[in-house]
Amino acid sequence: MKHHLKWIAAVLALSLSLTACGGASSSSAPSSEAQASASAQKQAVVQFGPDPDSLDPALNSTVDGAEMLLHSFEALTRVDQEGRIVPGQAESWEVSEDGMTWTFHLRQGLKWSDGSDLTAADYVYSWQRMADPNTAAPYAATVLEAVKNFEPISYGEMDPAELGVSAPDANTFVVELEYPCSYFDKVVSVIASAPVCQTVVEEAGEAWALDPSTYVSNGAFTMTEWVPGSHITYAKNPHYWDADSVKLDGLKFLLTADENAAYASYETGEADLVISVPTEEIPSLRENADFHMEPNTGLYYLVFQTQKAPFDNADVRRALSLAVDRSYVAENLMQNTYSAAGSLVGPGIPDADGVTPFQDNANGGEEYISTDPADAQANLEEARQLLADAGYPNGEGFPVVEYLIVDSGYNKVLAEYLQSAWGELGITVEVREAEWQSLVDSYFSGDFDVTFAGWSCDYADPSCLLNLFCTENGNNIGLYSNPEYDACMETARTTTDVEERFAAMHAAEDILMEDMPFVPVAFYNDYWMQSPDLTGVWHSASGYWFFHTADLAA
Repeated sequence: MKHHLKWIAAVLALSLSLTACGGASSSSAPSSEAQASASAQKQAVVQFGPDPDSLDPALNSTVDGAEMLLHSFEALTRVDQEGRIVPGQAESWEVSEDGMTWTFHLRQGLKWSDGSDLTAADYVYSWQRMADPNTAAPYAATVLEAVKNFEPISYGEMDPAELGVSAPDANTFVVELEYPCSYFDKVVSVIASAPVCQTVVEEAGEAWALDPSTYVSNGAFTMTEWVPGSHITYAKNPHYWDADSVKLDGLKFLLTADENAAYASYETGEADLVISVPTEEIPSLRENADFHMEPNTGLYYLVFQTQKAPFDNADVRRALSLAVDRSYVAENLMQNTYSAAGSLVGPGIPDADGVTPFQDNANGGEEYISTDPADAQANLEEARQLLADAGYPNGEGFPVVEYLIVDSGYNKVLAEYLQSAWGELGITVEVREAEWQSLVDSYFSGDFDVTFAGWSCDYADPSCLLNLFCTENGNNIGLYSNPEYDACMETARTTTDVEERFAAMHAAEDILMEDMPFVPVAFYNDYWMQSPDLTGVWHSASGYWFFHTADLAA
């Protein structure tokens, strides 16, 4: 899902001249002209979406924005091609015996893209800024939930200076936790946790992330140009600690979500990689060597407004879920670009041993809801019985269901399918189409009966999906609440025993799939077109592409 940035002409007109970020031992950064010239030597042209809503690590909330941020910023840790957590800006770290203190040792000689020193104090400032309610950072709770003294905005005001972070010296960043968090090394790989340059942010204000001249970063690439509605250009950052491994001189992000326009740019040779491919082209592209498809840890699902009758009844929710033939949806409506989902947690997310898929050990190794086409009729009969048990035999007395969507991707064809599938239960479905911002407003005001949603995991851990249904989670748009579920997730959050943690998450998924506050429909697969001249790119299970080791044939 993507937000659209609302541009303010006055902000775009700002042109600020700032001092070096770190202030000490700085060397001057290359000019924009020099960077642009260098990037033209070996520049990969790619497409991931429209103008991002923000390129401030703390404020971005979209997948396409995160894709760009992954190349201009780097967090303490990062994910490698095998999905393992490896050192990023931190070369090493250790955890106290009680699991309550994490100490990260930064690499020696880290620099910002303007050549100034990057130190542990930058992390203290950046995390305090993210914790500040005035920043309204959408990922604050994701990154800081376990950190000492952190209070989500919904709980009230907090003094960011009290956040449990400190920098005893320039290369040591210490994080104190409220409770042990055995997977904190995964949490700090999320790009929202990356540092920002205090001098730039304080002098330029919110405009710092809109203007290449003030866009000081610490990743493999740095921004040199942003033309709204057209493109964003990045040049290789010579001050990046691993610059020698970066083969590309630059990246150019085409800014469009139009599938036809993106595909046309690929066909004409303008773009080297595009992810927006018209769905009607997919069947003919499957045998094309340029067409790629790989699993994603994300899930496409439906959400019930559980505080509203009749969706406050678990039998009703289960009936509506069972009536959905997931295999038909994935294979026909979604043309096998998604995979049928019979659970919340899907492929690409490991269990306690770090190897076996969590999904393989769920529900005794069986799908919670069979996605076998041969079981579709039995599922439908069970749905009819559950609906009758709930007091609505053959749908009698059941109110008209309003299904809220935006007209993009497969949303409309799925809506039409649901009208037919739930019609088999005697239920009438009316589809309400909304613009994106209106949809988001309805999400968080609870103004819907049933709607669609999607979620991609920021790191490969079951909690990324399971946390969505905790009572106090800000993304729990269906307002589901079950004390037993919350207790399981609290155990998963606080235990230092890995086996106990994963057992608690399995128990939580058991509860969730019985209560059914959502309908798992299909697991994401990412598909894209990529030129054979572009090599060394790799795709993560979280749905991101990495160009740090990419190369482009001359």
